[in-house]
Amino acid sequence: MKSELEYFKKDILQAQRNEITEHFIYKKLALAVKDEDNRRILQQISTDEKSHYEFWAKITGVELSPSRLKIFFYMFIARVFGLTFSVKLMERGEDLAQAVYEKLRTVYPEVKLLIEDEGRHEDELLALIDEERLKYVSSVVLGLNDALVELSGALVGFTLALQNTRLVAIVGLITGIAASMSMAASEYLSTKQEDTQKSPVKASIYTGLAYILTVFFLISPIPYL
Repeated sequence: MKSELEYFKKDILQAQRNEITEHFIYKKLALAVKDEDNRRILQQISTDEKSHYEFWAKITGVELSPSRLKIFFYMFIARVFGLTFSVKLMERGEDLAQAVYEKLRTVYPEVKLLIEDEGRHEDELLALIDEERLKYVSSVVLGLNDALVELSGALVGFTLALQNTRLVAIVGLITGIAASMSMAASEYLSTKQEDTQKSPVKASIYTGLAYILTVFFLISPIPYL
């Protein structure tokens, strides 16, 4: 018969890996912000995540390394789309952690304290940062969504018609750049007609940038297929 540790080991190791990864993410995000209050909050969350990792490490008896890919992803998002956008994504991770901890709580009563920490983190993250870029999240999502839908279909068509991966990448890149300029212009005109505090120029830049970054993401692996 399996022991409690063996039965929940997969969930515990996942929680342990997530905690040490988020410790480094919050630590790096804290170094990237200028506002002292935001930095203090992020540093405290980073410290809490490290203590959570150590709690699980005592139970499993193993040391785990953080996910470098996950760290890179969130830092990339923070630099391109702003700290708020990255923090909002991190908030989803906090929700998942609470779900795992609720399951483990029946076996390890001490997890209640971790759940309280995660709930506090969520409240602090929700209240964190009033960035200018937060106003333009809708413009970013518009660019991401249109690029995924439009260019994905175009690349499939180019692949069937051209039968040459490098040629498909070149044609796809040209198409993507042209489409990003079109989307940016459309967002500029749309925002200009709205009764909003958003700058039409900045809205168009965010939409175009999100579009072109998605284009590069979709095209980059094609020459190696």
